[in-house]
Amino acid sequence: MKKSLMTLMASAALAIVSISASAQNPTVGGAAMYADKTIVANAVNSPINKTLVAAVKAAGLVDTLNSPGPFTVFAPTDDAFGKLPAGTVDNLVKPENKATLTKILTYHVVPGKITTKELKAWIKKGHGSYVATTVEGGKLTFSEEGGKIKITDEKGGSAWIITADVMQSNGVIDVIDAVLMPA
Repeated sequence: MKKSLMTLMASAALAIVSISASAQNPTVGGAAMYADKTIVANAVNSPINKTLVAAVKAAGLVDTLNSPGPFTVFAPTDDAFGKLPAGTVDNLVKPENKATLTKILTYHVVPGKITTKELKAWIKKGHGSYVATTVEGGKLTFSEEGGKIKITDEKGGSAWIITADVMQSNGVIDVIDAVLMPA
């Protein structure tokens, strides 16, 4: 009896730890994301970010996004890439367009581990907007509407964060619904 009670208590404690661990990170496209894995290690398991992963590989950015960082990645979904004009993605992943692809992808990355709570505080402090410099060197402007964070690129296009604060061992991923374009 005592052994069964101890086994039951141990199982309950393990279940609580498992629930707590999974509650820390939202799923992406239904796939579990693990805070102890890198940006790339998690992204490859996301069923809604296959185009992004292929583009990161084509641009030669896998090692960079596996490095210690930290980075905040605004990760467009496959549907976001699908909104681009027909043939755009196929053209960008060609070896001769690697520089352009790299520029677009690094425009989706901001140095540091930035949460949406921090972004909202900076937006409030900035009287409705916050501007961040990307790894590419361009600017992204963040604003808040209806409790959601909107990102505006240098060309006036915008994306919404649809899955926020997916913690990684080397940063954070925020899934977005559009591809952002540098100037």
